[in-house]
Amino acid sequence: MAVATQYATGRRKCAIARAWVTGRAGDITINEQPIEKAFPRLTLRQIIQFPLEIGGVMGQYSIKATVQGGGQVGQAGALRHAIARALVELNQPLRTPLKKEGLLTRDSRVKERKKYGQKGARKRFQYSKR
Repeated sequence: MAVATQYATGRRKCAIARAWVTGRAGDITINEQPIEKAFPRLTLRQIIQFPLEIGGVMGQYSIKATVQGGGQVGQAGALRHAIARALVELNQPLRTPLKKEGLLTRDSRVKERKKYGQKGARKRFQYSKR
């Protein structure tokens, strides 16, 4: 019997993650590196593994992913989105808990652009009355 593999894409800020989730026990590989090497910070690894914990399927799926663009936090968020979407395609009953946690919704918040005549997006140049 062939093992089912599901592909999904996730995005966050400028980061794009592509994840292939396979229905057999295995490890998480990101850009052909183990998760511990790709994301040394524990908090980022927890962000990535959050969909697996919510679904109660930790260690039941093998995940191979590629991530590009953005910073580490954005990449972790994009990978979390991709894994959640792939898990729903493989296991439909997981949709309810993942949707309740907001893992299937793309986080549309991005950095606001700098405006001309100002120091940044919101901050103004210092005003001197005299």
